[in-house]
Amino acid sequence: MPPIDRRALLTGLILSPPLLASCGTLDAQNDDGVSQSRFGTTPDGEPVSLFVLTNRSGARASIMTWGAALTSFIVPDRDGRPGEVVLGLDTFEDYLARSRNFGTTVGRYAGRIADGRFTLDGKVVQLDTGGSRHSSHGGPVGFAKRNWTATSTVTGQGPGVSLSLVSADGDQGFPGELRITLVYRLTHDNRLMLDFTATTNRPTVLNPTHHSYFNLSGDPERLILDHELMVDADKFTPFDADKLVTGELRSVAGTPFDFRTANRIGAAIDADDGQIRIGGGYDHNFVIRGELDVMRRAATAWDSYSGRTLQLWTTEPGVQLYTANSVEMIGRGGARYAPHCGFCLEPQHFQNSPNRPEFPSTVLRPGKTWRSHSEYRLGIFV
Repeated sequence: MPPIDRRALLTGLILSPPLLASCGTLDAQNDDGVSQSRFGTTPDGEPVSLFVLTNRSGARASIMTWGAALTSFIVPDRDGRPGEVVLGLDTFEDYLARSRNFGTTVGRYAGRIADGRFTLDGKVVQLDTGGSRHSSHGGPVGFAKRNWTATSTVTGQGPGVSLSLVSADGDQGFPGELRITLVYRLTHDNRLMLDFTATTNRPTVLNPTHHSYFNLSGDPERLILDHELMVDADKFTPFDADKLVTGELRSVAGTPFDFRTANRIGAAIDADDGQIRIGGGYDHNFVIRGELDVMRRAATAWDSYSGRTLQLWTTEPGVQLYTANSVEMIGRGGARYAPHCGFCLEPQHFQNSPNRPEFPSTVLRPGKTWRSHSEYRLGIFV
């Protein structure tokens, strides 16, 4: 096996993958690299569509309108063989019945808001917690459980799909009618770009994120403990026993959260550490270095088995690392999904920011357009 060129990886010089023309037959598609098909029907009788984006390298990203979710992402390994790098399920009915937010767009607010309550412009806002103590991931019927409207969109960078949703004033308790659009684009050099825009007619808070579980080996039954990871962060936001962030920005130095230099994800995942014990592994937000709203690298991961690499670049202030600590189920193709079968890198603002004025603000006001851009850059090392 060729040695890892760590210097190239850590400076972002990831090699583009080879063409896949000889690696199999692609699904039927339009000349622009986008195909659309029926994937299912919602409980309300709405059709759920699946858009497949195929770039000039033969990489494919599949996005369904339910939850604006990435259901599949196929890219080559070091030998040019295409393989699946995100976890997913076989049918729409499976997603309805037992999804663990595989690939979904989570919102309006990713993570927890304490007691489902915050004060905005002097008024207390009470959210729907679904019977739990805290609000989580936008409420019982958040963005991940809605059927978005979608159209294909193609530029010189590559094929894409634009998904839109209108969230009514008072939806899950959040104030303001929110109009949000997410554009996925698969570039010809294997970047999956996510562009969010949103507006509101009343002051509100907003913090959506992308929730794919990655396994770069191409085999979800190979745990991600031997994947190597580097996170461009000197601090993280610890939480209490109820997994609610405390407001502290804690140094990663001397902790299992120190990924300033590359380390195995599994190296300290069972450490005798209070934060690790509460989370059952990693389920924590890292404070990304650099200026807010400026595109910068947040994390780099790679897998020696397949030779695949992944970088996350984002304008967001944080990235949530989750290592599938409680996932235990049968997944796509009958594969057994066990704890640590995948990892999430979720670009986002910090949890509970509406109650933490010391954190970057998540308030969106009328007349303003909220924008966020992230990229998952897939490649190989030689």
